[in-house]
Amino acid sequence: MRLEPRRNNRLSLRSRNLRATGAAACLAAAALLLTSCGQSSDSATSAATEAAKVVPQKTTASPSATADLTEDQQERKSVLDATKVTFDDAATTAVGEVANSKLVDLDLEGVDDDDRDESPSPNATGSPTGSPSPTGTASPTGSPDATGSPSASPGADGPVWVAEVAEKDGTVHTVRINAVDGKVIEARVDADQDAEDKKQTADRLSQATQTPEQAAKVATEKKKGTVTSVSLDEADGNDGNGVIWSVDVVGSDWKKTTFDVDAKNDTIVREETDND
Repeated sequence: MRLEPRRNNRLSLRSRNLRATGAAACLAAAALLLTSCGQSSDSATSAATEAAKVVPQKTTASPSATADLTEDQQERKSVLDATKVTFDDAATTAVGEVANSKLVDLDLEGVDDDDRDESPSPNATGSPTGSPSPTGTASPTGSPDATGSPSASPGADGPVWVAEVAEKDGTVHTVRINAVDGKVIEARVDADQDAEDKKQTADRLSQATQTPEQAAKVATEKKKGTVTSVSLDEADGNDGNGVIWSVDVVGSDWKKTTFDVDAKNDTIVREETDND
């Protein structure tokens, strides 16, 4: 009878020991789990931080590609976007309009304020062919161009190439070409030429051993872009005693660069960029 209580006491003691051991094991497991979770959380945070360093921040594009362009650059863009006929094609059309002629000047009207066609617009003085001038028609805003001066943007009929081609004796003809479809709008002899003007033109052409197309190629090899003007002129300053082709090239930034190319050896003697 006395042995029973002792057995019960042993069982109770053993049970308490087992429970204590189990509790300790649970605590150890919980601590291990918490440590593991903490390490995982730290690893995830560290990985996210490293990823943020690698991935570049997105930049917001400008809402308008023309927002930063100057007024002159916007005008060049407007004219060139509407132009379909290249300088080469316009030059070929111009010299083909007058037999045995050579190109001395070709300018895309409206690209810059200093367009070389200073003669009155056919629409203002009466065109020999009766065809209206694109610059003499209503402006894009609806107000008429009463002065007949070159428009700073394409007219109602689109942009125009204005060419001057000369016969062998120096007689200059002005040829206006639609820069969209390539058709000749007008061809006429310049009425205000005298004997001295004709001799000067003939002398310049005799000195120019390089063609305007060759000069344009030299300029565009130096700066990629669109040729908007080529003109035969005398060299200035210390470069003088010769003739040059003055070539205007408008680049993808809509800035205009003028190259003076020696008309005898195709070397660039001057280069100037208009940043406006």
